[in-house]
Amino acid sequence: MKQNLYEKLAAVLGQEKVLAEEPMKKHTTFRVGGPADLFVMPSSEEEVKAAAAICDEEKVPYYIVGNGSNLLVSDKGYRGVIIQLYKEMSRIRVEDNVIYAQAGASLAKIANTALESSLTGFEFAAGIPGTIGGACVMNAGAYGGEMKDVLLEVRVMTSDGEVIVLPKEKLELGYRTSVIAKEGYIVLEAAIELRPGEQETIRTYMEELREKRTSKQPLEYPSAGSTFKRPEGYFAGKLIQDAGLRGFQVGGAQVSEKHCGFVINAHEATAADIVSLMDQVSGRVREQFGVVLEPEVKKLGEF
Repeated sequence: MKQNLYEKLAAVLGQEKVLAEEPMKKHTTFRVGGPADLFVMPSSEEEVKAAAAICDEEKVPYYIVGNGSNLLVSDKGYRGVIIQLYKEMSRIRVEDNVIYAQAGASLAKIANTALESSLTGFEFAAGIPGTIGGACVMNAGAYGGEMKDVLLEVRVMTSDGEVIVLPKEKLELGYRTSVIAKEGYIVLEAAIELRPGEQETIRTYMEELREKRTSKQPLEYPSAGSTFKRPEGYFAGKLIQDAGLRGFQVGGAQVSEKHCGFVINAHEATAADIVSLMDQVSGRVREQFGVVLEPEVKKLGEF
């Protein structure tokens, strides 16, 4: 069946956009993960729709990824098709004070486009290591800003292949959630509404945030950013630190000594190492403080 599925996908997308047994560690910021049965890289909405439709016809599961910045893939990989919306779908255009970005555009690239166009309001996202597609799904945020502050509308594909435009008020953007996540929609493009600003002021603010991030976060190691969601009334990193877990290690996975809210791949960690460490950390925090830490990282595959 896999050969048949490969042939169908390759016929529509072209062989160069369909990879078999592709190691997922090449496509996640954690740099871990076994092979996906098939890995496809569509470059248009039509190809996204066709790839999803073929998977549905063949009754094969598929999963949408961007640059894999919030994803932990099992060491056994993924039995199904990974549809990657990243560099092949990353076009950006500016119309007045609105930036239109395809799902695979990186937040850093969009922030730089805003800077070049003297548009302010997106500086907070410049250092978030993800794509706009993923940021819309989880209402990504940092340094007091969130996607809900800047999104005008999002173009999505529903599970039956219909393309619809959701205005901001229908996105149900909450803390790390959205209607897109709840309904399993696929983000195709987002419209971001910003304000005219002074280029130098924007640049200075972006540099300030970059310095803050570099000094406080373990950017020199593979990770998935903040590993746990912020529990109401607390900070995950502070709870982990207070539980005496700074530098705690399982195999090659480690609680960062620089910022306890980050689990890092310190030395050839496996997905199993990371999951075991996360489980032990959340268990210890619950034991000591009665607070349940919920993972912000999405797990994919069999653990």
